[in-house]
Amino acid sequence: QVQLVESGGGLVQAGGSLRLSCAASGSIFRISSMGWYRQAPGKPRDLVARITSGGRTNYADSVKGRFTISRDNAKNTVDLQMNNLKPEDTDVYVCNGVVSTTEVISATYWGQGTQVTVSS
Repeated sequence: QVQLVESGGGLVQAGGSLRLSCAASGSIFRISSMGWYRQAPGKPRDLVARITSGGRTNYADSVKGRFTISRDNAKNTVDLQMNNLKPEDTDVYVCNGVVSTTEVISATYWGQGTQVTVSS
């Protein structure tokens, strides 16, 4: 049983900053990678940023230079520092993790999401 819980969303003015956090809990053996996705209604999840256990990162072009993803392997958490926010960043941000447990070699888990709203 693995759960991912997001926090840190909210309302911010354009140009402001937010820091999203995601905490994984459960019978975790290893987390291969964690990431943040935007979930627009009726559309596939859109990658925002991702980081592997080895520290490799991947960012959507629209957030490069503004967002920074980081993780704490010991605490099983991943953060997304969002700077210079734009109204187009408004969306539900969902945490993702590829997790190994004692029973499953590898499986993908998703959080419930946290709302980010950027006003102009």
